[in-house]
Amino acid sequence: MALKCGIVGLPNVGKSTLFNALTNAKALAANYPFATKEPNLGVITVPDDRLKALADIVNPQKIQPTTVDILDIAGLIKGASKGEGLGNQFLANIREVDAIVHVVRCFVDDNVIHVDGNVDPVRDKDVIDTELIFKDIETVEKRVEKLAKQAKAGAPADKANLAWGQKLQAHLETGAPARSFPVEDAYKALYKELYLLTSKPILYVCNVDENSAKDGNEYSKKLAAHVSEENAEVILISASIESEIIQLEDDEEKMMFLEEMNLTEPGVNRLIRSCYALLNLITYFTAGEKEVRAWTVKEGSTAPQAAGVIHTDFEKGFIRAEVMKYTDFVTLGSEAAVKEAGKMGVEGKEYIVEDGDVMHFRFNV
Repeated sequence: MALKCGIVGLPNVGKSTLFNALTNAKALAANYPFATKEPNLGVITVPDDRLKALADIVNPQKIQPTTVDILDIAGLIKGASKGEGLGNQFLANIREVDAIVHVVRCFVDDNVIHVDGNVDPVRDKDVIDTELIFKDIETVEKRVEKLAKQAKAGAPADKANLAWGQKLQAHLETGAPARSFPVEDAYKALYKELYLLTSKPILYVCNVDENSAKDGNEYSKKLAAHVSEENAEVILISASIESEIIQLEDDEEKMMFLEEMNLTEPGVNRLIRSCYALLNLITYFTAGEKEVRAWTVKEGSTAPQAAGVIHTDFEKGFIRAEVMKYTDFVTLGSEAAVKEAGKMGVEGKEYIVEDGDVMHFRFNV
């Protein structure tokens, strides 16, 4: 699926170091502002232990995990909404993504320059928010002007749209993001047309020092408290630890290193799973001798839509889906055992796919 998370933040907060750890793509990570001028696009594998469990049963020729696209976007500074720094480019790149991963610096290191001279995650987070909101206000102002002209004709629908647009503008002018503005069904199409930057779901990543990777520090705790009412997830990652982990090729070495750090898994694994959830995605599986594979669909997708992810012909000629629950498949140990236990579901076009479904599609083209 062509859904993307964009990594954003001030310069020198660890965005590109984190991107390298996620993708091993070797984006330029340097100790000066705007090291990333053009956005770097990477494809990251979503870690999922269920794939191995299925493969242990089926013994396939190939295992294929699912992926998420991630974009490393140039650092933003105060005034970006007016074109300062790489502001216009930065904001245009954010408009392209479906969700935002906001990296906030929560570590002190005199060797790494901070654009504002000292570490203050709440201030840094608010700088980004303010610039995005300013740009959204500009977008909504232009639309309200257009709606006002249309409303002069006196049509009730145009007047209602204008009143709604003015409410949205007033909401943004309080400094609140668009994602916290309730949108009634009647205005969802209009809202979607605006492509507001602050309407996108957001995940906050506290980039902490190595000693704070497990429990955080005073900076990460201040940020978590500051965003507590946003209904947004906050996770801890030490980009320096992650950059060391990707240098280790041997899995046993990686586990030993993680144990030394009192960690159970790389932080990027948690970040990837959080990105996946942020995009409102779920996984279903196909399992056969040739391949055990994870497939990505939006939550709420029907069986034909899920089939269409494999091939459009599967959706066009969809007849039915044979569905096994992951827990049943693993517990009972085979497809035949699932059928024998009466736990194989035969589902039609209205079936809503659930995370972890193991599916076979019957179709006719």
